[in-house]
Amino acid sequence: MEAPQKNLALDLVRVTEAAALASARWLGKGNQDAGDQAAVDAMRLCFNSLNISGVVVIGEGEKDNAPMLFNGEKVGAGNGPALDVAVDPVEGTKLLAYGRPNAISVIGVAPAGTMYNPGPSFYMQKLVVPGAAKNVVDLDAPVAENLHKIAKALDKDVDDLVVFVLDKPRHASLIEQVRAAGARIQLHTDGDVSGALMAVDPRSEVDVMMGTGGTPEGVLAACAIKGIGGEMFARLDPQSYVEKEAILEAGIDLREIHTVDTLVRSDEVFFSATGISGGTFLKGVQYTGTGAVTHSMVIRGRTGTLRYIESINNWDKLMKISSVKYD
Repeated sequence: MEAPQKNLALDLVRVTEAAALASARWLGKGNQDAGDQAAVDAMRLCFNSLNISGVVVIGEGEKDNAPMLFNGEKVGAGNGPALDVAVDPVEGTKLLAYGRPNAISVIGVAPAGTMYNPGPSFYMQKLVVPGAAKNVVDLDAPVAENLHKIAKALDKDVDDLVVFVLDKPRHASLIEQVRAAGARIQLHTDGDVSGALMAVDPRSEVDVMMGTGGTPEGVLAACAIKGIGGEMFARLDPQSYVEKEAILEAGIDLREIHTVDTLVRSDEVFFSATGISGGTFLKGVQYTGTGAVTHSMVIRGRTGTLRYIESINNWDKLMKISSVKYD
């Protein structure tokens, strides 16, 4: 037996809360870069207060020139454990800009050198299932076969299942196959980290996530899934000739199937997500006039502990010490 060690997720939640509080001011205002920039700035300031030596290995924004915490950027006070950092200040910038649900702020960390480096890959095919179904599915199996096996593992009928799919042209055939199998579908315009988390969150009505989404988002989601106990099967799925050639030139095998254990090669993983725009996954930021309320989930991989945190912020006190002007 070991004495309890520090749960970094309880420090990381302060960072995702700060990003959510700052970016939620841009809800529905149509300016996705401004909302993203507010979250990035808040995150950078809050990271500086953490006793870690972090390096961003998964930073969002490179493929669309958005504001970002860039790959290779050092975060933290520099006097703590050496960590790989995966971060998306606003996962779902369009969701935030247009006032749609399920925009979140997300961070995952693990010991240095343990996170998968996607190189020039932007997209990967994913199949995410709860722990009870992780040994019955195959990424290359027909959709209907996987759905029937998932239903049996979860002690459900196929028509009980809810499948999270991104509403993209590339998924037209997938959607037809899911419907033909008899399962129900939740179509979302963006937010595949949220979709992956819904598939393994015991409180969610989503049973499985299918389809192609972002590679950085896949690594981020793996940080959480590793702690909760579900599984992700994934394979790089380039969406352009340029992306495919860049991956091949980097010597990366497009046939390799990844799991959470290859995407994050340590149990010492920590994860935090805070809701920004609200929705079926995490409630969004609620401004009260004198403060704000946030809702977060935090996960420690080694113990498998999943916490849901509601934080009530008071502007009068917070603004006396905070460098971020939330009000």
